[in-house]
Amino acid sequence: MSSGYLWVKALHIVFITSWFAGLFYLPRIFVNLAMVEPGSPAEHARLLLMARKLWRFMQPLMMLALAFGLWLWLGYGVGLGPGSGWMHAKLLIVVLLLVYHHLCGRRLKAFEQGANSRSHVWYRWFNELPVIALLLVVVLVVVKPF
Repeated sequence: MSSGYLWVKALHIVFITSWFAGLFYLPRIFVNLAMVEPGSPAEHARLLLMARKLWRFMQPLMMLALAFGLWLWLGYGVGLGPGSGWMHAKLLIVVLLLVYHHLCGRRLKAFEQGANSRSHVWYRWFNELPVIALLLVVVLVVVKPF
């Protein structure tokens, strides 16, 4: 293994971890936003500000995670060739995570426009999806079951 490969792999892991931190925490802010009492504009504004800042921070993290992942896949051939079915499953989960990321942005817009139609319970369940995705991706990458 070249040192370049190890640097790219390390950076991919750092940016994936950072992106996931946002995917875990932003929906948690949505839980709190959905629970704000109608007469609490300061609390609503504070949580909305936190959500906006986190969303802006997540964008470059996602892009860097994807860039370093593509570099590993296409530049170093990780997951190419025989026995790489795990990579196909991982890529499907990555696509689903991108959809989830996009849905987080749409939910944020709904809160900004005062048009949230979801309960805090719905957001609690929504918040669990990236946990399941992370578990599946780690198992696929480490165990390579197929």
